[in-house]
Amino acid sequence: MDSQTPKLSFVEKAGYSAGDAAANFVFMTMVLFQLNFYTDIFGLSAGAAAAILLWPRLWDAIFDPIMGILADRTKTRWGKFRPWILWTSIPWAVCMVLAYTTPDGWSTAAMIAYAGITNTILMTLYSMNNMPYSALGGVMTADLHERTKLNSYRFVSVNIAQFIVGGLTLPLVAKFAAASGGDRQHGWQMVMLLWAVLCLVLFFITFLTTRERIAPVSEVKSSPKQDFLDLLKNRPWIALVIYTVFNFAMLTYRGGAHYNYYHHYADKAAIFDFVAMFGLTTPELASQGGLLEFLGYVVHGTRETAASSNAADVFNSIINMAGTATTIIVIILSTGLSKRFGKKAVIATGFGLSALNAFALYLLPPTATFGMLALAITGSIFYAPTIAVAWAMYADAADYSEWQTGRRFTGMVFATIGFSLKTGLALGSACFLWIMEGLWNYDTHASSAPNAISGYHVSSSVMVGLLYIGGMLAIAACSLNKTTTLKMSAELAERRAKANIAV
Repeated sequence: MDSQTPKLSFVEKAGYSAGDAAANFVFMTMVLFQLNFYTDIFGLSAGAAAAILLWPRLWDAIFDPIMGILADRTKTRWGKFRPWILWTSIPWAVCMVLAYTTPDGWSTAAMIAYAGITNTILMTLYSMNNMPYSALGGVMTADLHERTKLNSYRFVSVNIAQFIVGGLTLPLVAKFAAASGGDRQHGWQMVMLLWAVLCLVLFFITFLTTRERIAPVSEVKSSPKQDFLDLLKNRPWIALVIYTVFNFAMLTYRGGAHYNYYHHYADKAAIFDFVAMFGLTTPELASQGGLLEFLGYVVHGTRETAASSNAADVFNSIINMAGTATTIIVIILSTGLSKRFGKKAVIATGFGLSALNAFALYLLPPTATFGMLALAITGSIFYAPTIAVAWAMYADAADYSEWQTGRRFTGMVFATIGFSLKTGLALGSACFLWIMEGLWNYDTHASSAPNAISGYHVSSSVMVGLLYIGGMLAIAACSLNKTTTLKMSAELAERRAKANIAV
């Protein structure tokens, strides 16, 4: 085992994973709640919200390749990628809070400008932090199976963060809002302050526990233009870019659709009965004390008052936690799948089954709350094995470029993947609002109207399923199968051994 293919320690793998856990306090809030924050809390129209969700992310997508160029050419005693995690941590935390703060008494134009500016800055900081972070995983070890293990740690940690965000955000918002006279704008600000502090701690852990080991055979001397032209010859990378657009468009489209599906399509009385089965309801209006009350998980009132209670928030959070807990378990249990079947086969199969699962949601009536829970769990079972595998494939795409050209530009590969990721996120959120407005005459001030509910029903199932199918077809076109990656890894290891790179 040479210096470039070490067995990474538990501390280093866990420390690396902390960085993406931190990123997901922003990412999952964005995926699950940002669309509805801008329409329901900030008070923007569907068109204005679509623009705020689209343009900052498209700018961010454009900025990602620039960030890749900067990262590839960064030289510090800490390496190329690690320092960016440290440098961006404090600005990231400050902007997290500002982006979810609602100014009081501002004009509509000023509110739109504020939302656009803060969201743009937050997305830019996300690129400056997460693009180098993702590339860091590709230079900690050259061993393919160690990379897969590293990404498995990463995504277990990610899903713990997602469990916290998906399960606690809405109840805590309601809790902080209740403490300030029902002000949900204040509730959002306080929750994001809490998440920002956690992010700072996690970023520092990642910076202190990781190390860069892989250097290219020769330093990068080509121009950024030449890097990109060489990358265009990398057909597996092109397939992964298209796959990534579909994957992340699905996430934000599904996030907006499912929030509204659970809050407006699902029957309120059935939701109350569901929550009551877990002992989370009380007819008393006064606080009952205890941890669940503190976390906002107690629904006060009766079945008849369910529509005006926090029952839908609690129900949505239970669904999120069940799906995320399932994802964590499946990631842990499925680490050997890619070694046995290959990464490409794991992703294609997972996306195909996830599409069928999404279509099944269309068949459920509004009262089928346990059916909704069951499909959230099975959907997580099908999708979970693809998560860590996809990020390992991105590192393989960087290897492919080195294999074909003799030069390695990990930062450019991950920056362009970041471009497609942000493009997908932007299109998913914006398309949900555009489709709702265009096909169902959606009005953000009438979110429970019959036409809107019909839109939530179709969007959360059929449209999400079609996005899964798009991702499945894209990954099927990727030539990085098991045989190719093993051959590539062996030849690159031989080249590096001959070059005798000092680390």
